[in-house]
Amino acid sequence: MAMGETPITIIGNLTADPELKFTNSGAALVKFTVASTPRTYDKESAQWKDGTAAFFRCAAWRQLAEHVADSLAKGSRVVLSGRIRQHNWKTDQGENRSMLAVEVDDIGPSLQFATATVQRAQRSNPTPADNGPWSTSGTAPVGPAPDDKPPF
Repeated sequence: MAMGETPITIIGNLTADPELKFTNSGAALVKFTVASTPRTYDKESAQWKDGTAAFFRCAAWRQLAEHVADSLAKGSRVVLSGRIRQHNWKTDQGENRSMLAVEVDDIGPSLQFATATVQRAQRSNPTPADNGPWSTSGTAPVGPAPDDKPPF
């Protein structure tokens, strides 16, 4: 994360199914909205009360985008971390507009009220480092060579 960026963590529910698109260069982009509603317990009525929901427009890129589209759906409760980005533009009428959105760095299902089965995704373009003796891709030789040392 670059200096001066505004990090954010959000816990909430997807308001609709994620929308997966691809740029002209082939990069995957997924957009979705997360609603986060605070809840407080009212002792007098002995009930939970919902506060005002905050809606966050979110975007994720590349492989993360594809994983979001394959794994999450409307209503999914998620925990995400990312960075707040401001987008500025002019309308056709020449009016200046701006909006805040979240560029997602990581996201997953919340396990507070649900369970999930995690399946490790296969990398489509392994890098040379992925084929070394400490690789978990299954393409490395069995066991390290006698003079190899762990990378830590």
